[in-house]
Amino acid sequence: MDAILTAEEMALADRAAIATLRTSETRLMELAGREASKILGRHLTGSEDESLDGFHFLIVCGKGNNGGDGFVLARHLINRNATVDIVLLYPPETLAAVNREGFAILEAYAEHCDALTICHSHDEALPSLAENSYDAVIDAVLGTGLHIERDDEPLRSPVREGIELINTIRERTSAVSVALDLPSGLDATTGCAAAPAVEADMTITMAYRKTGFFFRNGPRLSGEVVTAEISIPSFLVKECACRLTDSAFAAETFTLRETSSAKHTNGKVLIIAGSSSPSSSMTGAAILATRAAIACGAGYVCVSLPEGMATALHIAAPSATVIGRNVDDIIEKAAWADSILIGCGMGRAPETIDLITKLCESPEISNTKLVLDADALYAIASSARERRSRTFFDAILTPHAGEFSRLSGYSAHDIRENPLDIIRSYSAEQQINLLLKGNPTLIANPSGKILINQSGTEALATAGTGDLLSGMIAAISAKGPDTWNAAAAAAWFHGRAGDLANDISSLVSSEDVLTAIPDAIAEIFFAEEEE
Repeated sequence: MDAILTAEEMALADRAAIATLRTSETRLMELAGREASKILGRHLTGSEDESLDGFHFLIVCGKGNNGGDGFVLARHLINRNATVDIVLLYPPETLAAVNREGFAILEAYAEHCDALTICHSHDEALPSLAENSYDAVIDAVLGTGLHIERDDEPLRSPVREGIELINTIRERTSAVSVALDLPSGLDATTGCAAAPAVEADMTITMAYRKTGFFFRNGPRLSGEVVTAEISIPSFLVKECACRLTDSAFAAETFTLRETSSAKHTNGKVLIIAGSSSPSSSMTGAAILATRAAIACGAGYVCVSLPEGMATALHIAAPSATVIGRNVDDIIEKAAWADSILIGCGMGRAPETIDLITKLCESPEISNTKLVLDADALYAIASSARERRSRTFFDAILTPHAGEFSRLSGYSAHDIRENPLDIIRSYSAEQQINLLLKGNPTLIANPSGKILINQSGTEALATAGTGDLLSGMIAAISAKGPDTWNAAAAAAWFHGRAGDLANDISSLVSSEDVLTAIPDAIAEIFFAEEEE
């Protein structure tokens, strides 16, 4: 899985490359500019090596290392016969030594090359900018060092004018807006955005993607994100807090059946779900969770249902067995199970809250892999005893932002604004794994590690898909992985199933997603065989 770095982690990786691997700052900058030129050329021409003759680029440079990357990029674009205009927002004498060296090389280029024009200020550039047409405008103003406390925090001159220039050209012309490392004005860690901030069509980020790309303003401002390899190897970032799930991780985590296996060795799942009353029924939640567990290859699924619901479940999922809602019967079955799911569609009646509380306090359940969703989360949040840490062998909570607000005491707004710190803190304090649903979905564990899943789209924004996800987590964890890894793999398969369910994402139903789960799983194993 790819490492996703905060600004601080990226700075540490840069320093480690310099101190441990003896890579100079100049070398890193050279690699960044060269790789960016290849990516940009491939984007515009389809080839990394084809001539850029006839292409005209504008590069707006700040005084830090991001501007230094821009200087190197300019040189490599010129070497491929492009025409490049540089706007330097600060006087050359204010540049750091490593950047003055790069700028001096450009000045020497300008003496011998008509394809390069250097403007030493925003104001100096304005007359010529009005006369030129650009294929791409490059943002090399600010890097990962910018920290924004709140959205719309104002930026000072000349950075403000540089960012406004980039955005104006993007809005008024056909030029592609490309950010080096990250859009200027975007906080690399949180996704907060200053006023103004660059609105990029594409971001060429150096070495690793940053957490800020995934949150708040990050997705909107970053556009397509492409990573440039600049020789900061993965062993330098082994201890990073966040990683991005992918198909390889999902395949590695998912356990296929052994040839000689039996149903009892392929994951025994107990699902406690569903409710029915004279005025309403949530039988569907139990059915969806059950069928999702079966679709993920669970060897044996048993469902605890209220009286009168067994027939509907047997029709929908004939391979599942059913027990009632007697506490003793559930606890006895819990001793048999490899994983337990509690909560989907159980309702919020006082007696249900009491049942869930008793079950969570039972050693037979608390010492088994446990998935707590929906009404189980409500019961936990409603119990005063939740204010102290519960002790579970291996459990995961699966809330959306509203449910997590009830659990944690943070507002849904605060959770959306600062999800990483809040879920990391809650998971550590409560000593429990946590999957926070959303785009992206975040899966935290008590050690502070967070897996980010981006495979889902708006196709999953429909009733019942959360029940499917819970059943998938229960099945995958029953077959071996802990609930943290199982939840991350299930989230990846869940999102991919949503993609496969229908060509029109807005028309996808939970039933469509359910039908596509086997296709999502088969797809990656079939791809592995092909390779």
